[in-house]
Amino acid sequence: MDWLLDGNLWMSFLTLCVLEIILGIDNIIFLSIVSSKLPQALQKRARMIGLSLALIMRIIMLAAIAWIAGMTATAFNVGDHEVSWRDIILMLGGLFLLYKGTVEIHHTVEGHGGAPDAVKKTASFASVIGQIIVLDLVFSLDSVITAVGLTDELPIMIAAIVVAILVMMFAAEPVSAFIQEHLSIKMLALSFLLLVGVALVADALHFHIPRGYLYFAIAFSMGVETLTLLANRKKKKTHKGISGEKS
Repeated sequence: MDWLLDGNLWMSFLTLCVLEIILGIDNIIFLSIVSSKLPQALQKRARMIGLSLALIMRIIMLAAIAWIAGMTATAFNVGDHEVSWRDIILMLGGLFLLYKGTVEIHHTVEGHGGAPDAVKKTASFASVIGQIIVLDLVFSLDSVITAVGLTDELPIMIAAIVVAILVMMFAAEPVSAFIQEHLSIKMLALSFLLLVGVALVADALHFHIPRGYLYFAIAFSMGVETLTLLANRKKKKTHKGISGEKS
C-alpha cells in the first residue's frame, strides 16, 4: 500500500493520463469521420467497438513491452538509413491517413458530402471496423511507446490508458456530432488528419515533428473557427430580432 503515498507514481500517472488523452484526440477525430459513413443507428456502435479495440490492443502491447522495444531495433538498412518495424508501421499508417484525409476532403469539396445517404451505402460496417483496426494499431503503438518512455510501472501504464479510453468513449459522441454538424469544423478535422499523417511519415523517416506544434496549430484554428461560429450565431439572432420587430 506504500505506492498510494508515492508522489512520483501519482505524478507519472496523471502526466501519462493527460498525454494519452491528447494522443487520443487523433483517434476520436478519425473515428468520428469514418463512422459517419454508416447509418445513424450504427455509428455509436462502431465508435464504441473501435475504442474497445484500441484499449485491448494497447493493453496487449503493454503486456509485451519487450516486443515493443524490439520493434525499435533495426530490421534492415536502406543505404545509411536504419529501418525498424516501428518505422514501417508508422509509414503505412501515415500514408493511410494522408490517403483517407485527401479522399474525404475531395468528397466534401466536390459535393459528395452533401448527400450522406448515398455515401453511407458504399461503406459496410465491416469495412469501417477494418479501417478503425488499422489506425488503432498505429495510434496504439504511438501511445504505448509514450507510456513506456514515461514510466516502467506496468499497472500505472495500464491504468492511465484505461482512463484515457474511458474519457474518449465519453467524448466520442459529442465530438462526432459537432464535427458532422459543422462543415468547416469537419474540414479542419480532416486537415488535422493530414497533419498527423505527415508527422507519422516524418517519424518513420527519423525526422520528429514535436506534437506540440501540431496540437497548437489545430487548437488555434479550432479557436478561430469557434469564434466565427459564435459570431454567425449572434448575427442570426440579431437578424431574427430585427425581422420580428419589423413584422
